[in-house]
Amino acid sequence: MQTLTTTVAPGLTAEELRRYSRHLILPELGLEGQKKLKAASVLLVGAGGLGSPLALYLAAAGIGRLGLVDFDVVDESNLQRQVLHGTKDVGRSKLASARDRIYDINPHVEVDLYETQLTSENALDLIRPYDVVADGTDNFPTRYLVNDASVLTGTPNVYASIFRFDGQVSVFGTTDGPCYRCLYPEPPPPGLVPSCAEGGVLGVLPGIVGTLQATEVLKLVAGIGDLLVGRLLLVDALGMRFRTLKVRKNPDCPVCGTHPTVTELIDYQAFCGIPQAAAALKAETADVPEITVRQLKDRLDRGETPFLLDVRKPLEYDIANLNAPLIPVDELAARVDELADYRNREVIVYCRSGIRSAQAVKLLKAHGFTGAVNLKGGVLAWSDEIDPTMVKY
Repeated sequence: MQTLTTTVAPGLTAEELRRYSRHLILPELGLEGQKKLKAASVLLVGAGGLGSPLALYLAAAGIGRLGLVDFDVVDESNLQRQVLHGTKDVGRSKLASARDRIYDINPHVEVDLYETQLTSENALDLIRPYDVVADGTDNFPTRYLVNDASVLTGTPNVYASIFRFDGQVSVFGTTDGPCYRCLYPEPPPPGLVPSCAEGGVLGVLPGIVGTLQATEVLKLVAGIGDLLVGRLLLVDALGMRFRTLKVRKNPDCPVCGTHPTVTELIDYQAFCGIPQAAAALKAETADVPEITVRQLKDRLDRGETPFLLDVRKPLEYDIANLNAPLIPVDELAARVDELADYRNREVIVYCRSGIRSAQAVKLLKAHGFTGAVNLKGGVLAWSDEIDPTMVKY
């Protein structure tokens, strides 16, 4: 009687064959493609909004080794979009939370954790051992840093970014394709593009964009499909529109061009003008008189009734306020006459963190309000030091 022997495909266990069966029956991917995914290593820069779908779907798909770079802890405000983390993880390291979730999804994945900020000193060493780097960061200095390190190490960079209702996805740093600097040779002026903390983001948007980003990683590793090399995918979630722009490799690019001038990592904070802008803001508001939240609380406890002015946006005011009149800082110059009765009295101005209110105090003083004073730290400081029930945003 003939004896039949069951064999397991080399490189994949029987359990993995069952787990990835829906991949294995895709003609474009199949067994060989799945083995490529298992052999691959991907470094994720950021374990937040974009890093969440990236980590979840790359782990589920069977990428053999995932590296995660992050140094933040899970905050309650993250949970609206960072689905890698749960309510029980608030206060925990994002990397510890991410590791537990990845292993729950797929125990076959090797996970490397780098609880550090990506810097010019460590970026090359962190990126070089990986096949692909996926940029899920939310600031321009780190985006330029990841790009330059990608080109210098020869590691493809699958890039994505999000803001409010819009997203972008592309693949940079391949041998024949452009890099991020070919698309954006110069960073925008500091403060021109608000962060998600300042401008907000639709909770589902990182899921949409990050999943597209993960798709490009899988295609790149498996060697299938038409990659977003030389193309920038634009996502408009509010209008539910997708469009693609061509991005050409710039022969004069200082990083990936014919004669590169950037041959080592630089100071990306300075390149993006962050220290210069901070110094300018400090100089601009250096002579602005201030009052601390504790000083204000002591005065209120004594029964004093100083005049407070809120210069945030109405949406912010609806979240949390000190029951003060509201005139947004960008409307203050046109509406300053509404405060005529307080021209010779003390006016305590506040905003979210004390920056906009300092600028408002300068404007008021220029209009003759000699008693204008800035509330140092704004409503964030009030929440931290006086009333923890005040919602922080």
